Amino acid sequence: MKKFFTLSLITAFSLVACAQKGVVKDASRSLKSDDLKEARTLIKQAAENPETANDPDTWKLMGDIGNKAFDNERTKEMLGKDSNPDVMYNGLMESYQPYLKADSLAELPDSKGRVRNRVRKDISAILRANHPFFINAGIHFNEKQDFSQASKAFEMYWDIPKLNMFEDKSVFALDSTYQTIKYYAIITAIQAEDHPRALKLIQRATNEPFVENSAYQESDLYELMASEYIQSGDTAKYLETLNLGADKFPKSKYFIPNLINEFIRKGDSEKAMNYLDQAIANDPDNACDLNSVKAALYSEKGDFDNAEAEYKKALTQDPDCERAMEGLAVNYILQAQTLKDSSAQITDRQIQAENDKKTVEFYLLALPHLEKFTESLKTREADESDIKSALIKLQNVYYNLSNLGVDKSKELEEVEIQLGTN
Repeated sequence: MKKFFTLSLITAFSLVACAQKGVVKDASRSLKSDDLKEARTLIKQAAENPETANDPDTWKLMGDIGNKAFDNERTKEMLGKDSNPDVMYNGLMESYQPYLKADSLAELPDSKGRVRNRVRKDISAILRANHPFFINAGIHFNEKQDFSQASKAFEMYWDIPKLNMFEDKSVFALDSTYQTIKYYAIITAIQAEDHPRALKLIQRATNEPFVENSAYQESDLYELMASEYIQSGDTAKYLETLNLGADKFPKSKYFIPNLINEFIRKGDSEKAMNYLDQAIANDPDNACDLNSVKAALYSEKGDFDNAEAEYKKALTQDPDCERAMEGLAVNYILQAQTLKDSSAQITDRQIQAENDKKTVEFYLLALPHLEKFTESLKTREADESDIKSALIKLQNVYYNLSNLGVDKSKELEEVEIQLGTN
């Protein structure tokens, strides 16, 4: 009786296994008859059953179902018939992971330690042929603003040439287009607000060789990385990335200014100064920004002479540097205002007159730079608030000069008309 019971169990298990194998065959028949709905239902059962869940043929067939959906719609498109791009590209992406799983299961050694991958040849041929269409899929989903799906499609295009099933990588053109699609995978992940995934893709891209392309520069990847660290609130990694970017791309207009701003924000003006000197040496053509920032740091400490020297260096290299024009004007105005305030405490008329003379000199030094700055803002149609701020400074200088015996009443009236205060 015991032997019969054991035999019965073995027979029962065999029948279950055969039944599940039958489900896979039924799914295959449904696929051949183009009944994709039934095929999907059956293969899902097989994929969830322990008897067939680890069979490469189960997952190969699941991939074939997605690929069939893709092929059907693509054929319609090629023949000029109505096709459904959603069905087409969802089918393409539906095929990808099952194909990978089928190949990985087929790579497992059997009981004798042998690897007999019967599915790789077919799968690799399909993925090789379908590779370019993952770009189309990404573009399609991007246009629908389904950025998450678009990013996945672009990443699949990125992944396929790296798969172990392709021993000969030369069959893929890893050119500037390939490089561009990496970038699209990252950007659409950011648009999808999937920031952990975006950061992972950026890190992957920076660890791979960079190929020149028309879509982006290598430094852009590090800028995006810094931005994602800020988004995640990881200020330590943000600063680490800024330092890395500043070393790798000394002429970048992103890393150095942001790094210096971080030092300034923390009140570490000495580090900011040291880094500015290094930055100026690395990128002397960027005097407008770098020397102006250095000048502003000197000005904040009340070192107006060094501030003036740095602003003039910036203007010598770039006479149209708005930042230096405004900064130098304000540098003179601050000194004039200090002298003007001190005059109220002076009782000696002669000393007061000398003080007022120096005050006028500083205001007059500020005036041409401030006037040029204001006109520059108007010419390029800057923001109204910026123009108004410049006009208020001009109003202040014209008013004080007029009170100190230099007639600027006409200019003052014109400014007040522009400000709407007259």
